[in-house]
Amino acid sequence: MSLTMHSASVPIYLTMLGNLSKWLDKAVAHAEVKKFDVNTLLTARLAPDMLSLAKQVQIACDSAKFGVARLAGGDAPKFDDTETTIAELQQRIAATVAYIKGVPAAQVDGTETKPISVPVRGRDPLQFSGEQYLKHFALPNFFFHVTTAYGLLRHNGVELGKADFLRGG
Repeated sequence: MSLTMHSASVPIYLTMLGNLSKWLDKAVAHAEVKKFDVNTLLTARLAPDMLSLAKQVQIACDSAKFGVARLAGGDAPKFDDTETTIAELQQRIAATVAYIKGVPAAQVDGTETKPISVPVRGRDPLQFSGEQYLKHFALPNFFFHVTTAYGLLRHNGVELGKADFLRGG
């Protein structure tokens, strides 16, 4: 089987969102053992000027859904960014996965040269071909936020390792 725009994007998003969900499950288990409210982790940051864990998960989901929607030429579902619990973040991940799974591969495949415009607050939109967008914006942005969520959880004592990142544990 040859590499396609769908095979280079959707399975990666689905795997990593599944891993992210498992990490949040491990955070819940960690909090139970250590006897603290797991939702306190939602405000965790690695530096004062960084976004919180909750925002990292929200943006990872947004990156995946917009990554697929822009290539497929459809509208991504709107999420209100109001999650205040790990359970709500899990629901957001599940909704993102359901959306991505519902986009037919045929809508994503063949979009290598499709013009993609990404809005940027206060600036002109970024312009890409589909392939450039996927390889140099959508996937790197997605991995940035997933990796930051991993780092925040690990930094706060959740027992995660490389296997959790690569295979969900």
